Amino acid sequence: MQVRDLKQLVKAYDVRGVVPDQWDESLARAFGAAFVQVLGASAVVVGHDMRPSSPSLSRAFAEGAAAYGADVVEIGLCSTDQLYYASGSLDLPGAMFTASHNPAQYNGIKLCKAGAAPVGQDTGLAEIRELVESWLDEDGKVTVPVVDAATGSLSSRETLTGYADHLRSLVDLTAIRPLKVAVDAGNGMGGHTVPTVFEGLPLDLVPMYFELDGTFPNHEANPLDPKNLVDLQAKVREVGADLGLAFDGDADRCFVVDENGDPVSPSAITALVAEREIARAREAGEEQPTIIHNLITSWTVPEVVRELGANPVRTRVGHSFIKQEMAESDAVFGGEHSAHYYFRDFWRADTGMLAALHVLAALGGQPQALSALTARYNRYAASGEINSTVADQAERTEAVRAAYATGEDVTVDELDGLTVAGPDWWFNLRASNTEPLLRLNVEAKDEARMAELRDGVLAIVRA
Repeated sequence: MQVRDLKQLVKAYDVRGVVPDQWDESLARAFGAAFVQVLGASAVVVGHDMRPSSPSLSRAFAEGAAAYGADVVEIGLCSTDQLYYASGSLDLPGAMFTASHNPAQYNGIKLCKAGAAPVGQDTGLAEIRELVESWLDEDGKVTVPVVDAATGSLSSRETLTGYADHLRSLVDLTAIRPLKVAVDAGNGMGGHTVPTVFEGLPLDLVPMYFELDGTFPNHEANPLDPKNLVDLQAKVREVGADLGLAFDGDADRCFVVDENGDPVSPSAITALVAEREIARAREAGEEQPTIIHNLITSWTVPEVVRELGANPVRTRVGHSFIKQEMAESDAVFGGEHSAHYYFRDFWRADTGMLAALHVLAALGGQPQALSALTARYNRYAASGEINSTVADQAERTEAVRAAYATGEDVTVDELDGLTVAGPDWWFNLRASNTEPLLRLNVEAKDEARMAELRDGVLAIVRA
């Protein structure tokens, strides 16, 4: 195939594009060879999701890695956090073939170093892209140079059982009461992992869309979009479930719905899991555990952490920043507004499944309904993320700054975009890295103040 621009394919944290228009097996083979060469890896682990193009792309990557001398462990169908488990437990660099929640025509690669450490633009991905670019001829055809090295081996390994056992070793589920749980896998990898992870627990499982189908015949596997939660919400109400769980396409994110069918915000889940992880760390003798949260999570999260005598640390949005800060501060847990949850005991990697087990343990360990259990974490009114298409991101951001950043008792910071805060409100305005968008998040003490701020900022942004 003809490759036009690898910079469109290689994003900040992963490789992602349309198959076969933007990439195919020949390019996957080149990425496998380049990955091994840049990391100096003698062995790697490779897995893939249920997309129609994933098996052939992952096999081509494996062949490229083996051609450059690496022994390749293929784990086949897996969730992204199952690949992280394999990377961590085997102490090998890893490659996961998935496009997460993107539509069916997309595919991609999430790469990590040994121990599930992230590979992004600043940690090897740029060098991998540059090496692959050097193998493109003037017509855009990729030819991987032959190297004088013994070809590595290809072997297969089953990791789902070990993944499930490891997750369940990190949460005490022995005393939970029977629960009815509706789970929407969205035809993604949750249909592969949930039956094994939940096996033997006192759960009446109501499965939805567990058939692995990378064409996503029922709805997009992106629970962050409210329209993709509608089926789960209806099912929870229909069957009288205690809660609902929705996983994205590669099942590394988990969204929660309460017994009324109402979504539980990822910030509330972050606060709930943080409370449990703080208690667990204290039992192990850690006096003041650290919890990471990005700057778009609710003020509730750092408030709860401080109330428990632990240490909240605020970071930029994005898994590379969370994982870096977790490593530097030895944090026990980190959460994002997008339902990515990171655990020190899971190689600082994100796993929605472990967060789901914490929710089950918390709910099943006491008699209240989930809505009552999470009520104490609902302290503010939030807008959710609102995108606006703008011609000049910087100019519109400065207009918002001029209007809001000079008031009495107002603070401003630029950790990630523009954050302006008052005594009982805040908003963040961030530019997209890949599209002409500004992303707005607003939170305030009550709904009326939140709506007033939201509408005022949007009027300026969209003027």
